[in-house]
Amino acid sequence: MNARVTAAGISPRRIGAMILRYWYLLMSSWPRLLELIYWPALQIITWGFLQTYIAQTSGFFARAGGSLIGAVILWDILFRGQLGFSVSFLEEMWARNLGNLMMSPLKPIEFLIALMVMSLIRLAIGVIPMTLLAMVFFDFNFYGIGLPLIVFFCNLIFTSWSVGILVSGLVLRNGLGAESVVWTLMFGIMPLACIYYPVTVLPHWLQYVAWALPPTYVFEGMRALLIDHLFRADLMIDAFAINIALFVASFATFLALLRSAKRHGSLLQGGE
Repeated sequence: MNARVTAAGISPRRIGAMILRYWYLLMSSWPRLLELIYWPALQIITWGFLQTYIAQTSGFFARAGGSLIGAVILWDILFRGQLGFSVSFLEEMWARNLGNLMMSPLKPIEFLIALMVMSLIRLAIGVIPMTLLAMVFFDFNFYGIGLPLIVFFCNLIFTSWSVGILVSGLVLRNGLGAESVVWTLMFGIMPLACIYYPVTVLPHWLQYVAWALPPTYVFEGMRALLIDHLFRADLMIDAFAINIALFVASFATFLALLRSAKRHGSLLQGGE
């Protein structure tokens, strides 16, 4: 298998070396590790107690079966997946090391694969304790969703990678002056992804925009599963199809921005 991959121009050893680099960076700093756990834990505790309060006063939330807590966890998967990807990329920008990497035998696809794997590692460190807190404090077993959880997760992580690749390309081309887009773009998607409310709440014309985003299908599917006990396979297939198009487009955009950065010499600058 490794021989086939290497023959195709992708080296598992170079990918593994990059993953190891980011792993050492993460493990060498306890504040980095603490931050990965702290914010998701704070999220689930805050929103969990809010759902508990609303459920005591609202018949709908009493029947909703933890849909708000489920939405918080799925949102964190989407957001932390993108952030885990982008922060590992920013490590190279902060260290002024990106030019060195791009002059090495490391290929862009290998670099991106390493960032994807690292995003999964960082995501696991933050989300697993989050789901355990949901069980202990609010009696919500996130893993009890069953096999649909795998489909939800895959669609969300592919969206997070697509956004991560796009914003990394923008920072690559424009330098750290564009760093803010890494932290803010996903929040721009948040209202349209209908995380805490159904798509029908939006104005009619805005619903078309919402249905163009893969996370919208996931959160609608999650509510259908937890409230109506119905798995909407059609929604997941549509989300997967859009994710494929977004992933290909973001990868092509990253390569175009990389070529532009090489032409303009911004790889060696990377400042504000």
